[in-house]
Amino acid sequence: MDHVEQLRLAAVNIDGVLLNDTFSPVIHQFITRRGGRYDAAVEREIFSQPQRVACRALGAAAGLDLTEDEILAAYFAERDAYLADEPIRVLDGAVELLHRLRSLGLWTVCYGGLDKTHFDRHAGELAELFDGPRYVCTNDFRPGVAEITTEVFSLHFDQVVFIDDVARVAETAKELDVPFIGHPSDFAHGFQRQLMREAGVRHLVDSLAGIDEHLLRTVDREAATGTAWT
Repeated sequence: MDHVEQLRLAAVNIDGVLLNDTFSPVIHQFITRRGGRYDAAVEREIFSQPQRVACRALGAAAGLDLTEDEILAAYFAERDAYLADEPIRVLDGAVELLHRLRSLGLWTVCYGGLDKTHFDRHAGELAELFDGPRYVCTNDFRPGVAEITTEVFSLHFDQVVFIDDVARVAETAKELDVPFIGHPSDFAHGFQRQLMREAGVRHLVDSLAGIDEHLLRTVDREAATGTAWT
């Protein structure tokens, strides 16, 4: 397979792209069980934020008068209970996508808000399919578009495509004119597809199989001509 011409790196989000979405359902459950309202504004305040920022927004949405540590503890306890019935798994098509990216000559890196032990535990078997540090924890600089591009890989913004399930990442990519492919969660009560459309995301897929060679070459041409967002 001939390599792409402009792009050098594909940055792949871990939860919601490489792995199934186990955050949206728990956040929704955490808020609504306590009588809070769950809407697009709530998702915008919580998703792809540093943990401390997200937990303050989560506590406010749930109507809790607790410390950040107490909110985090309550949230992760609820998430552990959810995972007992809905375990974390590598999404269908994820391995094939990584091979496809690499066959087009792209470096690949995984990123997300949890520390590297999360990657090692749930995706460690795929580590050889990633480059550089293989996984970047972005909790201290979310969403991490600029930092991964310029600091971790020393690339230009038109040389990287981000694949993510959260609109906040798309919004930052748009500000920086970084190519982006959206893979919003199919969670029934979620708003990320709507928010991505509002942000002007051009490439939205329902499955990882949708990120095929044709789409990747299209994104590559757009990156080369400066038309990723126009």
